[in-house]
Amino acid sequence: MQFRKPMALHALALGMTLALTGACVSTPAHAASNDNNVEWNGLFHDQGPLYDNHPEPTASQSVTLTLRTFKGDITSANIKYYDEADSSFHWVAMHWSSNDATGRFDYWQGTIPASASEKYYRFQINDGSSTAWYNAAGISSSEPSSGDFFIVPGFTTPNWMKNGVVYQIFPDRFYNGDTSNDVTNGQYTYGGCATEQHAWGSSVTSNVGGCNSSVFFGGDLQGVIDKLGYIKNTLGADIIYLNPIFKSPTNHKYDTEDYTTVDPAFGTNSLLQTLIGDVHSTSNGPKGYVILDGVFNHTGDTHKWFDKYNWWSSNGAYESQSSTWYNYYTFQQWPNTYSGFFGIASMPKLNYGASGSAVRNAIYGSGSSVMQTYLKAPYSIDGWRLDAAQYLDANGNNGSDSVNHQIMREMRTAVMSVNPNAEILGEFWGDASSWLDTGDQWDGAMNYNGFTNPVSEWICGVDESGNSNSLTPSGLDSWLHGTRADLPTDVQQTMTNELGTHDTSRFATRCGGDIWKTYLGLIFQMTYVGTPTIYYGDEYGMQGGNDPDDRRTFDWSQGTTNNSAVALTQKLIAIRKQYSALRTGSFMTLLTDDSNHIYAFGRFDASHRIAVVLNNDSSSHTVTIPAYQLSMTDGSTVTDALNGGTYTVQNGNLTVTVNGHYGAILEQ
Repeated sequence: MQFRKPMALHALALGMTLALTGACVSTPAHAASNDNNVEWNGLFHDQGPLYDNHPEPTASQSVTLTLRTFKGDITSANIKYYDEADSSFHWVAMHWSSNDATGRFDYWQGTIPASASEKYYRFQINDGSSTAWYNAAGISSSEPSSGDFFIVPGFTTPNWMKNGVVYQIFPDRFYNGDTSNDVTNGQYTYGGCATEQHAWGSSVTSNVGGCNSSVFFGGDLQGVIDKLGYIKNTLGADIIYLNPIFKSPTNHKYDTEDYTTVDPAFGTNSLLQTLIGDVHSTSNGPKGYVILDGVFNHTGDTHKWFDKYNWWSSNGAYESQSSTWYNYYTFQQWPNTYSGFFGIASMPKLNYGASGSAVRNAIYGSGSSVMQTYLKAPYSIDGWRLDAAQYLDANGNNGSDSVNHQIMREMRTAVMSVNPNAEILGEFWGDASSWLDTGDQWDGAMNYNGFTNPVSEWICGVDESGNSNSLTPSGLDSWLHGTRADLPTDVQQTMTNELGTHDTSRFATRCGGDIWKTYLGLIFQMTYVGTPTIYYGDEYGMQGGNDPDDRRTFDWSQGTTNNSAVALTQKLIAIRKQYSALRTGSFMTLLTDDSNHIYAFGRFDASHRIAVVLNNDSSSHTVTIPAYQLSMTDGSTVTDALNGGTYTVQNGNLTVTVNGHYGAILEQ
């Protein structure tokens, strides 16, 4: 029974009237009564700390849920939940608990008993003969069959990921800290391409057609060490995600030659330990964390397990059918016909076979496996990003559900056995819920589907690849709502929200080079649900088209707060760090104004109520938002954390003027 699957409903017909359309917001009379009419605009619940007392419960913790309604509006409310332990629905009657600070709302509570089984719940809300249903997908007049809220006992995602900001680095293009290890012209040839050493800041395109992967600029791990002050102190980011660093003949390193060795052009294994130690240290800024890129769907054809070019003294699978590693790959006709990643011959797919296979043990299953080795001392990394995660499989297949999910469950068990606080981040471009909603596989995924693409379409008018497509604020809100509903709350909070990555065109380029659109994107990124993830250079508006142009070298003349976008990034990260409401608080849509291109939402917890107003028009607009929805009381003041301006709540509303392609962060 698939009732629990939200199926990306995007709230299209679910009457989420908290999203008020139009520039004018009127204050309701709030003369709610038992009149056989449930007022949908008063309903709210999510799994923020004010509405769920245990968003990550243990098997022994009951979960008390809070539902908000207009004061005096309903006659009864119930929680209806499905329990996987007995494959049955259960009912919990709710009781009135209290009023909010404004006196406009009632809070109703009910408790789901503790157990180890996964559960999914929705609310039934009654006013006499009228009934409304509420779940993660939205509000409806008839009982929904999907889109329920999740309770996954025993599943936690790392708090450091929920509360952090990621900085993603493509090592060859970030900073050259050691010129002695630079790859020089013609140093070696791979795939018919001789290496090319390009000057920092010059073109990323090779001098020979089809050889872009052979272009090197000299960026390395010493460069990252040298620039930790910029990352940790100037910007304030505290999580570093490194694109692949292991030995490989290409600049991108997604064709691994040796998982045990840092590529010599980047440094040494000892230097990697130094870098990780420096990131973890608090002597040079806030304690940080390191996520490495795990390319485990395939190796390169130069890996000793395969050894297509006889680079190793041992016999690889390509050289001999008697090779120790022959069954690590899938040959249709040995040696030249085999399964490659998307058919790419230089990236032969690993054959994970059955549980307990040699490949599974080599990658994650044994104490000496690749994943466990780097999670342990002396490296002690904090997590793995899984490249092409959905495609890991056996016998040359590309991610059959049963085998792929089995691999991921085993991988999680192995990772948690070494570091229960480690992050497992999957690369996925669509709805990743089948890896995320049961708590036994990944912690989060790269949020292309729930952030990168919709935000690009709204702000830039193109998707993440630069194809023309635009969204209205109401369409944006619908998209974002649906993708949040697909996932448990603690997963939502660890989805990585990127404006761009090494696999997309640059955000600034998609937005036509308008730095104000970069400002708007940064404000959105730092206030939305999830872990903000900056692809190096996006913080100053780096330009670049699709791969390889999105991997230009960092312009260090811009890596300073003299650059207005860098200064804004610094301020935004500091604001995010200051207010837990922006990290783990509730999310509520406040306004979608399609005519004026305004999107406003609230983030709140017990300590602070914050209204974020985003203006995607080229002109400034005076915007009125329903502050009462955040329980901001009349006469109370808010401060714009961006410019220090103060505003007073009047008749339940806040009115603020927001510059074009900019925003306001109104906190109290």
